[in-house]
Amino acid sequence: MESWIFPFYLLMLQYMMILACGNHDNFTRNLQIPHVEVNGKTLGVIGAGHIGRKVIQIAQALDMNILVYTRTPREDEKGIHYVSLEELLKNSDYISMHCPLTESTKHMINKESLSLMKPSAFIINTSRGALIDETALIEALENGTIAGAGLDVQETEPPEENSPLYTMDQVLLTPHMGWKGLETRQRLVSILADNIKQFMEGNPINVVSGL
Repeated sequence: MESWIFPFYLLMLQYMMILACGNHDNFTRNLQIPHVEVNGKTLGVIGAGHIGRKVIQIAQALDMNILVYTRTPREDEKGIHYVSLEELLKNSDYISMHCPLTESTKHMINKESLSLMKPSAFIINTSRGALIDETALIEALENGTIAGAGLDVQETEPPEENSPLYTMDQVLLTPHMGWKGLETRQRLVSILADNIKQFMEGNPINVVSGL
């Protein structure tokens, strides 16, 4: 899964979703479209479970600054700072969602939280679509409140055919396929078997409650 997430970051860093649209004028537009390096940028990670931690490791290898919001904050580590959601939203160049969908996390990214983000910021969601209020996201993209979004999941799946997200240059959409890799599915089966085994032995793991 984490290997699927980073192409979102890299594509958006170079505004590749605009260049890859196939428009005949992309060669002449090249100098007008910003190209940005990943190193030194701040990645905000919401949810620091297994996938979130893997994403953090990759980001550190790319020399990114890391902010983390999680239900179980820890002491800061080298290059990793645990912060409030508000601080993460205000200071991140890229925000990556890695938490389960619960009553407390539904629409945790809404009009108010989007308004806290930088106008140059991007949000990436490969977790659950309803973590983001899609109506508020569309409004934020249309108004330039944020710069763009990478979505492997949407609030309604299959998504509505007339969704404005399909026609926005600053949005990269994929059809909920981050889980489809062979190795990813093999890991899912292994995790499922281990969860059942640990539960039967009275030692439940990966308990979902909040973030």
